[in-house]
Amino acid sequence: MNLKAEQRQIRKQSTQAFLLCAAITVGCVLFLPKLVTFPSEVGARLAFAIQTSAVHFAIVIVAVRLVSSGRYRSAADIGGAAKGPRSPELAVKVAFLQNTLEQAFVGVGAHLLLASVAGGRWLALLIASDVLFAIGRLSFYRCYSYGAGARAFGMATTALASLACYLATFALFIGRLFGGG
Repeated sequence: MNLKAEQRQIRKQSTQAFLLCAAITVGCVLFLPKLVTFPSEVGARLAFAIQTSAVHFAIVIVAVRLVSSGRYRSAADIGGAAKGPRSPELAVKVAFLQNTLEQAFVGVGAHLLLASVAGGRWLALLIASDVLFAIGRLSFYRCYSYGAGARAFGMATTALASLACYLATFALFIGRLFGGG
């Protein structure tokens, strides 16, 4: 493996992910409020955040199912994780599950924090986050076997979706803290 080439590919894929995330995020914040009325009271906002997090939970369930069915279909893996090293096919599914669990935790936390401080058009970030999480996870899984450079687009797309929610939360919280609004 050529480390420099792999790092270049990671940077390239991450830049492409950033551009996609920026387009979807800005598009959702600008245009969704014209089509959807977002909740304004904190309880309703938090309920909306949990509801939009269903995408994250559903993808975790898919990842769990991939590991489960991979074990069921493989003589080398049917005994379970404690019975020996996993097959290469199952290793990819397990890595996908582990990373998806981590990213879902980060993403759902971002949803809840954003909904706790924001209403109105900012809740469109939760929809953008769902779309980007799904795109990111699909790309990450499909490209996992081809190396870090190949899966970087999916990883960056997933992470940037949550980061946008955290940054908005932080900015709105600081604005409220110092601006009184």
